[in-house]
Amino acid sequence: MTTTIKCGILICVCYISGYLMVRASVGSVRRAVAEHVGSKVKVRSNLGRHKYDVTEGVITETYPCIFLVQVKNAEENSYQTVSYSYTDVITKDVQLTLC
Repeated sequence: MTTTIKCGILICVCYISGYLMVRASVGSVRRAVAEHVGSKVKVRSNLGRHKYDVTEGVITETYPCIFLVQVKNAEENSYQTVSYSYTDVITKDVQLTLC
């Protein structure tokens, strides 16, 4: 078993029968996101059918099941708060990159 850090999230990497298995728990993702509250991040979210939305924002708050990211709306010069769940990060529907 090898331990690596990817995007600030502790992930356990296991080699089983020649296959690479990656395990992350909700608790480890929650702690990693909580450490970066106030940090600027790039959020890549899966919209389905091979479509992705990439935005930049700031992690504002964390809760037991979700975290909030405040993104700037370029068209209206206003801010919008978007919520994501920690399980979205585990299933790679949402990918976070520190800016």
